Amino acid sequence: MVNVAILGFGTVGSGVAEVLEKNGAHIGQKVSTPVCLKYILDVRDFPDSPFADKVIHDFRIIEEDPTVDIVVETIGGATVALDFTRRALNAGKSVVSSNKELVAEHGYELIQLAAQKGVSYLFEASVGGGIPILRPLSQCLAANELTEVCGILNGTTNYILTRMIRGGLSFEAALKEAQEKGYAEQDPTADIEGHDACRKICILAAIAFGRHVYPRQVPTEGITGVTLADVAYAASCGRKIKLLGRAIREPDGRICAYVAPHLVDEESPLAGVEDVFNGIVVKGDAIGDVMFYGRGAGKLPTASAVVADVMDAARHIQSRKRMEWGPGGDDVTVSPDHLVFHWYVRAEGEPETVRSSLPHAELLTAPGAAEGEVAFLTPEMTRAQAEAAAKGLKVRSLFRVLE
Repeated sequence: MVNVAILGFGTVGSGVAEVLEKNGAHIGQKVSTPVCLKYILDVRDFPDSPFADKVIHDFRIIEEDPTVDIVVETIGGATVALDFTRRALNAGKSVVSSNKELVAEHGYELIQLAAQKGVSYLFEASVGGGIPILRPLSQCLAANELTEVCGILNGTTNYILTRMIRGGLSFEAALKEAQEKGYAEQDPTADIEGHDACRKICILAAIAFGRHVYPRQVPTEGITGVTLADVAYAASCGRKIKLLGRAIREPDGRICAYVAPHLVDEESPLAGVEDVFNGIVVKGDAIGDVMFYGRGAGKLPTASAVVADVMDAARHIQSRKRMEWGPGGDDVTVSPDHLVFHWYVRAEGEPETVRSSLPHAELLTAPGAAEGEVAFLTPEMTRAQAEAAAKGLKVRSLFRVLE
């Protein structure tokens, strides 16, 4: 028998309990031993829950119980969750987590600690919710030299952009709708400013390229500056606006990672990823392009990935399950400033000004465009060159175009 303790009984934690209970017979058969929920740690009581008898409030009970084999951490954040994870690993218990902030900031340290203690630290649900992506990256695509990971990593921002594109809602109206539907938190900063996608691309980059990448090393832009005018101009040239996280392996082995809005061709598979869905494209030298698509969040999709890790850890109670990468450092990453793109620019100004400074720019038109406003696509250039070319214009939007 394998005993499990859940830390945090919120959306994901309660989903994990439900899946363990509902699919217990199936899970036990797959693992070849019963997997039983023993404790749920939370500061609250849940008297109306069918799991009320398992709720405790003191982590030391879990920490000191030798019969607890696996700890599921669904608290979130990198303070209490970090403390409890370290203590669980030190106590010789495997840890399964859905906590992207914790993995992005402290993943290398926790993986090393798990290795020292002969236990597993697994976190499939930290990226892509229920989409299998981390295990395929580390195992199924292991024969490839991976060159790039790029994708829509945040369902909240993708829902907002979809409603702006499909429904003509303003950013503010689409955000409010997302909050009403439960897709966005009351404080949506982590989503709309790109922090959530940043943490996820850090984890993907670490697994794909073998070195820890910290969020502070990843330049990040959100979608708060995207307007319906930008949506209309993008549509006029056959493109949609998507918030993408990208990680590229440079020829010298360093990692170039960033998060930003892009104009994506309507024929691209990523352009068809809508609402709360995620889509992640992985490029390898042998396989070419592979795309992973599915629900990037939600109670049961995320719980599905967590419980799959629990099953993996249960199978490897006597032999640690490996998920590893090397240490981070200032020499690991390089700024994206050297990358060249076509750039979408929307600014106050006149077409003549653009033609004189950028004769090869593609001027855009859109129904209902504001008077005195100009939008265009630049030739391929770096960001600094695009900003220099737009000098003399009052720039309102400056987005990359994904080719």
